[in-house]
Amino acid sequence: MKVKVLRLGHRKKRDLRLTTHVCLTARALGANEAILSGEKDKSVMDSVKDVSKRWGGKFKISYEKNWKKTLKNYEVVHLTMYGEPVQNKINEIRKSKKDKLIVVGSEKVPKEIYNLADYNIAVTNQPHSEVAALSIFLHELFQGKELKNKFKNAEIKIKPKKQGKKVIRSGDTENIFKRIIKKFN
Repeated sequence: MKVKVLRLGHRKKRDLRLTTHVCLTARALGANEAILSGEKDKSVMDSVKDVSKRWGGKFKISYEKNWKKTLKNYEVVHLTMYGEPVQNKINEIRKSKKDKLIVVGSEKVPKEIYNLADYNIAVTNQPHSEVAALSIFLHELFQGKELKNKFKNAEIKIKPKKQGKKVIRSGDTENIFKRIIKKFN
């Protein structure tokens, strides 16, 4: 099953940072692609492409002016605080192996989307961040397995530590030297 995230109604001046975070969250938590709709924004797309290149994986980002066209051939899950509780519907959504399109609104979402979506899902019925809703939804959809994802061809990796930071960059002479020594020990 493929999972794509549609960022609906992106506005360049107002949503730059938040839309970037929606896309990066989608990437980090197991989605295959983000699709921007609304104002075309090269800076968001370039930023997400750059992160994907440096941090690995096969995540894609694209732009679609006509968001309705994007809904075809997917099971559409619209994240909205007005929807049904995620905990009541996630098993049903997960059972279907159809490719998913997760709709994350920016500006006021057109009424039409509520009728076109297969599911209107709420992560609480309280106002909160769309990044939080997307994170929790993807975590529930993938049952926590997305936290173990490995990103192939990464130029940058983090080595988890209790304290401090350890960043490994492919091509770091220090890391290459350590690998060589490790081979001989």
